[in-house]
Amino acid sequence: MKEILTVQELAEYLKMNPRTLRSKARKGEIPSIKLGRQFRFDKEQIERWLSRKTVTGSLNILIVDDDPIIRQLFMQSLEEFGHKITTSANGVEALEFVTRRRFDLIFLDLLMPDIDGAEIFGRIRQIDKQIPVVIITGYPDSEVMKRATVHGPFIVMGKPFTADDILDALSSFIRSVETKT
Repeated sequence: MKEILTVQELAEYLKMNPRTLRSKARKGEIPSIKLGRQFRFDKEQIERWLSRKTVTGSLNILIVDDDPIIRQLFMQSLEEFGHKITTSANGVEALEFVTRRRFDLIFLDLLMPDIDGAEIFGRIRQIDKQIPVVIITGYPDSEVMKRATVHGPFIVMGKPFTADDILDALSSFIRSVETKT
């Protein structure tokens, strides 16, 4: 069951002045529902909105996937929040990028045509032992996934996924970095 909040309840939750909250709702700056003359807020939608607000910034992110549609989805999802996106359609090119540039995060497809994701991940770890990697796959129980686990910790994002899933993965990464500092 959806939890719907009043202006006052959400203002207390966000520690915000109710007038400011109403103004933001009128301007469309915060997700809201208008019932007659009153604004109401779906708490789940607000949580998603807050999560997206934390993914703004300027991270240098590498996307490695042989599917151009997947690369485009990542670019569209992340560039609007100010992140610098580099894409690669194959493992050789991705490894060249990693040797020449510093990335804050890498999204890596597990099944690639030239070098599989486990091999790419292992080579990335030889270049940079600390860079966070999110493996994107539709085959979480595959042999390639088992081989990837020997190269250290990573996050798994299952296929198919949406733009919201990309932003959720990025938010999780940012929160994990913030808790370490």
